[in-house]
Amino acid sequence: MNNIFLSGGLAFMITFFSIPVIIEVAKDKKLFDEPGERKVHKAGIPTLGGLGIFAGFIIATLLGVPPSGISVLQYFMAAIMIIFFMGIKDDILILTASKKFVGQLLAACILIKFGGIQITNMYGFLGFHALSPTASFLLSLFTIVVITNSFNLIDGVDGLAGSLGVLTSAIFGIYFYLTGEVLYTIMAVSLAGSLIAFLIYNFNPAKIFMGDTGSLLIGLINSIFVIKFISLASDPSSLLPLASSPALGFSILIVPLFDTLRVVSHRILTRRSPFSPDRNHIHHFLLDLGLSHKMVVFTCVGSNILFIALAYLLRSSGTTTVMLALTAIATFIVSLVYYNRPKSKVFTTKGQLVENTTIINTRKIFTLSSEPVDQD
Repeated sequence: MNNIFLSGGLAFMITFFSIPVIIEVAKDKKLFDEPGERKVHKAGIPTLGGLGIFAGFIIATLLGVPPSGISVLQYFMAAIMIIFFMGIKDDILILTASKKFVGQLLAACILIKFGGIQITNMYGFLGFHALSPTASFLLSLFTIVVITNSFNLIDGVDGLAGSLGVLTSAIFGIYFYLTGEVLYTIMAVSLAGSLIAFLIYNFNPAKIFMGDTGSLLIGLINSIFVIKFISLASDPSSLLPLASSPALGFSILIVPLFDTLRVVSHRILTRRSPFSPDRNHIHHFLLDLGLSHKMVVFTCVGSNILFIALAYLLRSSGTTTVMLALTAIATFIVSLVYYNRPKSKVFTTKGQLVENTTIINTRKIFTLSSEPVDQD
């Protein structure tokens, strides 16, 4: 118990006191995210906040983890270091999407092969149960990469990715604590402590962004948490077994995860690269409705909490039923928000911005506005 409180407090303190230094260094070296046609912010803002999150999380976790957890933690740290250096390079020098993808695959393979972070059973979802080794590896790889990117893609409004990260790590941390998983509890508490400190500087108006260094780190760690959670909660011999654990895991990550799956699917269906930027995320739709940055954050976090509560109440209905119910409700809500946006707030399918103009082509008509868009 003492190690848990120590890790959370230490992570908070390290991140809290390191962020101002990082901001000064970024200003001195002119390491800014400059305003542009797809950005919400109007001035250059440092993007190295993920460095502070990483420092707080790593130091607090290493000091708090018991000796029995070191053997597994070393593989987690290897994957995290790959994501960290890849993110920091992208925040400073820009890294191509293909190189980032390869780095994520490498990190995911380390977690699966050496860290034991693997989905081996579908627990009745769509009638599937135990998976073959190949299917298990591919599904685990897909899950880790998608969740890792989901926090990167949702990081488009001040405080949003950080707040969702605090929510998910807190919930996973509570569950791991109740089931006696000290290593995962310390990791969750350390991440939550670092993110709370970071949010002091990131809430609108933001003084610093977390960049890819921070968002990819949050995503990777949450992919570890959710796969471990599903494995534990589905085991009848665990201290706290839960029915429909895959659906519960999905509900905990539903805002970033559902938004990512929807946006990437839309890009592929419109014959665009899944890595191409656009203005099709849920936070864009909420901004178009006139919500402030803080209201967007409160709306997304509040919605996520409601989805978790709903999944928990429906858990006895079975994994497939709960998953379909959550997906249907999420689809309805996003569609409702999308079609109630002011018509003048629509952008081209390529995310291009044209000032107060109507473009007509042979396929579609788009009415465009001059509102800037975020960094994603």
